[in-house]
Amino acid sequence: MTGVGAPGAHPRLRAEPVTVRPPATSANLGPGFDAFGLALELRDEVTVQILDAGLEVAIEGEGADSVPRNENHLIVRSLRAAFHRMGVEVPGLRVRCVNRIPHGRGLGSSSAAICAGIMAARALVADGELLLDAYGALDLANEIEGHPDNVAPCLVGGFTTAWQQPDGVDVLRLDPADEVSAVVFIPAEPLSTHVARGLLPKDVPHADASFNAGRSGLLALALTAPGLGAERRRELLLAGTEDRLHQGYRAPAMPASAQLIARLRADGRPAVVSGAGPSVLALGVAGAVGLPWAEYARSANPAGDGGRWRALQLPVAAVGVVVDEVRAAGRG
Repeated sequence: MTGVGAPGAHPRLRAEPVTVRPPATSANLGPGFDAFGLALELRDEVTVQILDAGLEVAIEGEGADSVPRNENHLIVRSLRAAFHRMGVEVPGLRVRCVNRIPHGRGLGSSSAAICAGIMAARALVADGELLLDAYGALDLANEIEGHPDNVAPCLVGGFTTAWQQPDGVDVLRLDPADEVSAVVFIPAEPLSTHVARGLLPKDVPHADASFNAGRSGLLALALTAPGLGAERRRELLLAGTEDRLHQGYRAPAMPASAQLIARLRADGRPAVVSGAGPSVLALGVAGAVGLPWAEYARSANPAGDGGRWRALQLPVAAVGVVVDEVRAAGRG
């Protein structure tokens, strides 16, 4: 195995590999367009080691047949950006990815890659947490991603609201009520975030903006307020996930997703487009009438297609990117 040479050659760099595990995320959550995000307990695993020279990238799982294995890989680009931000020169890298978050489905796979690269780079530098603190990591992730609503929950977990300040991004993190869970319905075909965002109008009616402001406040309370009964919380989540700013405009690009959301909501299930789609996020509440997720997944499949949609029950991820203890050399 190739590793870093004599310890004195790179005194600020760790020779041992480090493993990071970023969670999936669902952004917007209906009315919280470009602001709200939720971390979900489905994690990629990325192991990075510094080498004397060169670049080695190994990928298995989601996207293994389509993502690059060179400097264009998003994790590699994020690693490079973080090392540069810390003022550190790295001679070579070995990157191994085990991808579990579906790509191009609105579940934050790009944000997971970005946050994994940044946090791995920080862990590989002896004083990385001082050179790139939590807000520095968030700002850099936002610079690479372009929108803070997915990178924020990926970094810190839970339910987040992220917003742009004159001097950078800020985030407020809250814990959803323990009884809140999620089911994600994932279609077989991806949808480009660029395409989905291109369907949005430049201007929206004032009444729609006002509507969404009210629903956003309601959603935050419905997700986090203690002491609500199960059925009451579900009722509030159903009202709180109504949206007039983006989902209707994007529906023509994902008609099956729009139909599934309509079916779920007609049955009293709080359901939204996950991120830019085309996955659908349905919020469940323990103690309320159970969500027959398998039945909904089957109903979304066209006749004769038994595997077009799949459903995953996912807890809310209480923590963001997990940085494992630095492993002994040879185990990465």
